[in-house]
Amino acid sequence: MTTATVSCMPADTVDSATDLLQRIGDRDPTAWEEILRRYGKLVSATVRSFRLQEADALDAVQMTWLRLAENAHRVKFPERLGGWLATTARHECLYILRQSRIAAEFIDMQSEIIPESSVGPEQHVVDADTSRWLWKLVDELSPRRRILLRELFREYPRPYTDVADVTGVPPGGIGPTRARALRQLRSMLDEHEWGA
Repeated sequence: MTTATVSCMPADTVDSATDLLQRIGDRDPTAWEEILRRYGKLVSATVRSFRLQEADALDAVQMTWLRLAENAHRVKFPERLGGWLATTARHECLYILRQSRIAAEFIDMQSEIIPESSVGPEQHVVDADTSRWLWKLVDELSPRRRILLRELFREYPRPYTDVADVTGVPPGGIGPTRARALRQLRSMLDEHEWGA
């Protein structure tokens, strides 16, 4: 390699990536801006290749950046940060796809369990009582989770953008926040032996 070629290369690329990772670990916003400038298109393109619904794609992108924020100090090869981010984005997309498949199977299973569309008055009373009891448990959640679940499970659901406006949760954070709230609710149901 000639001297002219070496002088055209960016100075100390590995150290600058290492420095950026160190600085984002220290919550330096300018480091985040540089990371987003360098790798934002890569993360978005990786997520787009999975053809997720818009809200799920936003969740995958947000979770990728969250994983970097949580693990910036663990990235062993800063010069390969692009590969780390692409792999993390793929993992997040695959996780979302698995969760969607499980939810679809659960919905299919539920539709098979209910043999008839009309139910007697006794069942209406039981359903209403169960619903009141479930919403009472929802009211025990933190305000953010409670409001989010109430918005998502209203009689006439609204688009994520409207839910984001009401709850203050960014559209990309609705899915993960919903998942955490439902896990907490499931745990509360198990405590009250209603898990079955």
